[in-house]
Amino acid sequence: MSGSSPRRGIPFVIAAPSGTGKTTVCRRVVARDPLVELSVSHTTRGRRPGEEDAVAYHFVTSGVFQGMLDEKEFLESAEYHGNRYGTSWAALEAPLARGHDVLLEIEVQGARQVRERRSDARLIFLIPPSMEVLAARLRQRGTETEEAVAGRLALAKRELAVADGLFHYAVVNDDLERCVADVCEILRAEREGRAAALRRRFDPATALAGLRRALPLRTDRIP
Repeated sequence: MSGSSPRRGIPFVIAAPSGTGKTTVCRRVVARDPLVELSVSHTTRGRRPGEEDAVAYHFVTSGVFQGMLDEKEFLESAEYHGNRYGTSWAALEAPLARGHDVLLEIEVQGARQVRERRSDARLIFLIPPSMEVLAARLRQRGTETEEAVAGRLALAKRELAVADGLFHYAVVNDDLERCVADVCEILRAEREGRAAALRRRFDPATALAGLRRALPLRTDRIP
């Protein structure tokens, strides 16, 4: 009697404008759901206090990153505020083969590449309750100039403008615990093949409607 084939995991992408809280959400989702692992990306940016190599990121030089890019080792890669980021094929395939889902915490540029290259990927976009809240969160960090905050807000508007054509879901991060619970619910539903109702509930076009009414969002391509 032959056994059934082992379950293969699902790649999930979580992207969001800077300041929306995707890192916190991703880490809480992984802590809550034993069937999902967080992918560790490569980056050329410097290590921040408290960050561990191969835990927060694989911190590499620009030369190493370019070499990996030349060898086509990345599923997706992007440049963001002068630093380069990428998710390797190896970081994705090993957990999927073990039957675990993989959570990719990446930028919108990278999300587009994943959507083009992985038909099995499910993409979730986190959005702020308003641009005013997003601006306040960015300023509360106290790590950037007003000019840098303005640049991040301008990029956020462009990201919000293209999200409904790229992502399968959009979840508002107004209340952190509710947002984490919503993402966990989406992961379970996709895993169990019962996602249709949630795709309607978290439809990106609907979720973004309020922000779009409040903003003259541009639809030019994300750089």
